[in-house]
Amino acid sequence: MAFFKILVLLLLNFSCFRQAQLSPTFYDQSCSNALSTIRSSIRTAISRERRMAASLIRLHFHDCFVNGCDASVMLVATPTMESERDAVPNFQSARGFEVIDQAKSAVERVCPGVVSCADIIAVAARDASEYVGGPRYEVKVGRRDSTAAFRAIADSGDLPSFRASLDELSDLFLRKGLNTRDLVALSGAHTLGQAQCVTFKERLYDNSSDIDAGFSSTRKRRCPVNGGDTNLAPLDQVTPNSFDNNYYRNLMQKKGLLASDQVLFGAGASTDSIVSEYSRNPSRFASDFAAAMIKMGDIQTLTGSAGQIRRICTAVN
Repeated sequence: MAFFKILVLLLLNFSCFRQAQLSPTFYDQSCSNALSTIRSSIRTAISRERRMAASLIRLHFHDCFVNGCDASVMLVATPTMESERDAVPNFQSARGFEVIDQAKSAVERVCPGVVSCADIIAVAARDASEYVGGPRYEVKVGRRDSTAAFRAIADSGDLPSFRASLDELSDLFLRKGLNTRDLVALSGAHTLGQAQCVTFKERLYDNSSDIDAGFSSTRKRRCPVNGGDTNLAPLDQVTPNSFDNNYYRNLMQKKGLLASDQVLFGAGASTDSIVSEYSRNPSRFASDFAAAMIKMGDIQTLTGSAGQIRRICTAVN
């Protein structure tokens, strides 16, 4: 009899565990138009501003690396809660919040109170990647939203610095359950988007041997030694608005814009062979990027009865 009770408990627990798992079909019954509604909203936003694709991919990254993929990055500050938006790595840098809000509003009109902001961020990143030539992959959904923001964590090193060494990057990604190949593949998102001069200026003027002289000279025009810290420069000067493998070719030519990019290749770095592989094989990069994005989307998710489904993404219910 005791054995039978234990077996029943185990089966119940297993059933709850299965129900709480993320799945590409999570909304098939409860909101069958959820993903197509998000997709339409995201494509409209990127058609207006192509740079938004990079911003949405980065927003997903910054959400997942701070206490998990829970849309905590979307919450605005209140008298009792600091916002991750105001953390140093995000302040006047993270973008796309209004695009997620618009997608949420569109989904709420179709299926009120069903689809989480955390899922919208994850799906938006996939749709953004695909729109500019990146891989289309199945996004697992079923996440729920946090009831708090975690600015202290965002400021404490859980988001990589533009000055980070390869060891620091590897350790951070490992803590998040991501391996070295995931690190190099996800870094390839820097084939898109722009960076403020403050994030790479010292690299241009410190006479380092790990930057191409001509590349440095060109970038100095937008980033004078005194001033211009908020001026923008494309991470990939050749195809800044297209998802391709040019990022890795840049690294092999010492044309990585950020120090944290260039550390992936050169001086016998342990990641040299992966960078070289991706520079030759865009299909392998695309498939590895998709796999790493799916893996990142699993970081510390809230499922089942944990968290909530926010009515609006910027505030707790």
